[in-house]
Amino acid sequence: MTLVGAPVPRLEGLEKVSGQARYAFERLPAGTLYGWPVQATVCRGRIVAIDRDACLALPGVVGLVTHENAPELTAAGDGEMLLMQSPDVAYRGQVVALVLAETLDTAREAAAALRITYRPSDADVEVVLGTGSPRLYAPEKVSLGFPTDVVRGDVEAGLAEAATTVDVTYSTPAVFNNPMEPHATVAAFADGRLDIVDSTQSTGMVRNRIAALFSLLPDTVRVTAEHVGGAFGSKGSPRPCTVLAVIGTLVTGRPVKVTYTRQMMFSIAGYRNPTISHMRLGADTEGRLTAVAHEAYSHTSTIQEFAEQIAVVTRHMYAAPHLLSTHRVAALDVPTPRNMRAPGECPGAYALESAMDELAVAAGIDPVELRIRNEPGSDPETGSPWSSRNLVDCLRRGADLFGWADRDPRPAVRRDGRFLVGTGVASSVYPALTFPSGARVTALPDGRYRLGINATDVGTGARTVMVQIAADALGAEAACVDVYIGDSDLPAASPGSGSSGTSSWGWAVHKACTELRARLAAGASIPPQGLTVESSTAEDVQAMAPRARFAYGAQFVEARVDLDSGEIVVPRMVGVFAAGRILNARTARSQFLGGMIMGLSMALHEAGVLDRGHGDYANHDFATYHIATNADALDIKAEWLDETDPDVSPLGGKGIGEIGIVGTAAAVANAIWHATGVRVRDLPVQPDALLLAGLPAV
Repeated sequence: MTLVGAPVPRLEGLEKVSGQARYAFERLPAGTLYGWPVQATVCRGRIVAIDRDACLALPGVVGLVTHENAPELTAAGDGEMLLMQSPDVAYRGQVVALVLAETLDTAREAAAALRITYRPSDADVEVVLGTGSPRLYAPEKVSLGFPTDVVRGDVEAGLAEAATTVDVTYSTPAVFNNPMEPHATVAAFADGRLDIVDSTQSTGMVRNRIAALFSLLPDTVRVTAEHVGGAFGSKGSPRPCTVLAVIGTLVTGRPVKVTYTRQMMFSIAGYRNPTISHMRLGADTEGRLTAVAHEAYSHTSTIQEFAEQIAVVTRHMYAAPHLLSTHRVAALDVPTPRNMRAPGECPGAYALESAMDELAVAAGIDPVELRIRNEPGSDPETGSPWSSRNLVDCLRRGADLFGWADRDPRPAVRRDGRFLVGTGVASSVYPALTFPSGARVTALPDGRYRLGINATDVGTGARTVMVQIAADALGAEAACVDVYIGDSDLPAASPGSGSSGTSSWGWAVHKACTELRARLAAGASIPPQGLTVESSTAEDVQAMAPRARFAYGAQFVEARVDLDSGEIVVPRMVGVFAAGRILNARTARSQFLGGMIMGLSMALHEAGVLDRGHGDYANHDFATYHIATNADALDIKAEWLDETDPDVSPLGGKGIGEIGIVGTAAAVANAIWHATGVRVRDLPVQPDALLLAGLPAV
């Protein structure tokens, strides 16, 4: 019996539910101090005076770090990490001081007692299209190094020859990564070695960035992250809390822990930036696309460029002879946006899949059929063959499961009491990425195996899947494999982001364990210290043949809208995915469902409300920033096709952490249009927009 693919429970599940698992902030080295970040209260300006007296007079306060006494940091390609290096303030919420005290309560009280005087300057905090936003520019590249603009053919000619066209603009607001565990770091410096316990998706990246910032040798820095309570991309690279903890321990010589409050998460933890997508689609009389234009706009900060790859998804999805795909960014006086679950693909697919729905309506073609008719034979951007592409099968299987064939295409015609009922569909896509990684496995004389890889488990079940892969490759029982992860002293592995972890780490684990098993089968003896094999997939990944590698899915949604109040309920959702070989059926289902629920939350609830006067988001807590709860997530089903893709990795799997959120918001919005006949193009779709547009009488 093979373990890979089986619904194996999480190895650390008992530790977590019983409270034995220890997260970063729960570590307490002897003599630990507590650091409290002090945040700027102006969105742009300069510090002109600091009154420390009341702060330092409190019993238990050990120190105060500001730009006047902070250690000098070396630029490491990330302006957000260059903390307290000058009196200048780039955005409201930027860290301008660090209070260090014997207790958390004392540190917080002392921070409140600190008095900082600013000279504020005029600030620009919102993207305005057209001549009203002189800060808009074309970045050299967008995130992950994709080309800023891609032009294929002549879009204007393709639109002119089209039988049906749509010309629409969609927007998504700022939304915020809010994992259950806020960002936290404990740092200790002693005997020339820096030890960091961090809540991160990549201990290796934290080690390298911190070493560069503080001019340390990487081998003098160790970063561990045994348990991480969620991330959604916000912990994909170091954040200010890590730098602050290191500053604290270097200044005081004592261990220092720093964590964010929930309110801090809305300014110094990263977020998905607001996006605007201008979509123009044209199709011939048969519904085949003649032209696609996706012009994307977003913002970044003035201290660190982050240009989200919003329009990249449109380059790969459907066959069209003419395409225009562009990105423009405005550098504003705001915190730096960061990756959030399916960055680029999530807001980009919302725009594309909504526009496809509008095109289907205008052309009088079923939305599922329209997508099938525009299935490309190879990657539209590169011309490369697909490693595998089963989007059409996802659409057809999802339609069967959902009962799509019974749908009346006319909007606002199906009623159930005082509710209007509608259904919507959208496609999902996410790159199937694989990065070089290494692993080490040791056979011990007692019949056990020790597996080590610097992977991080952010709550997805990664450590469990690594053991499944190792046990199968070794021909051993899972109970005989001890796994060690989340430690920068272990063999280097890629970050736990981009839905690439299992493919990348699993390949390295499989390679090391397969070689060890072969050595043992050939008669190799096991010395007292064990027989060790260490692998690297660097050459293997480099040698991969050119292929277009993506996971796909189809999302089907039913929406019900109360004619009296405009309240929206989504009673059922169906997602069908083609994501390669599923390596753990239990944890995979959780990932698909989690993504779909997060997409539902994006569609109906989540939105940062910008206070233009203060340059900050006013709803920076869970009392006012709403997310989907159990009452919103009703009947949700996720299914996957039987697919194996050895062109992604020898295990045949693709990433699944992010594809569940892609397309969900569009499917929800499309279903709301079908229910009401009202097309809302600005997320989230909320009752006031429907009521203002005018719903039919009850």
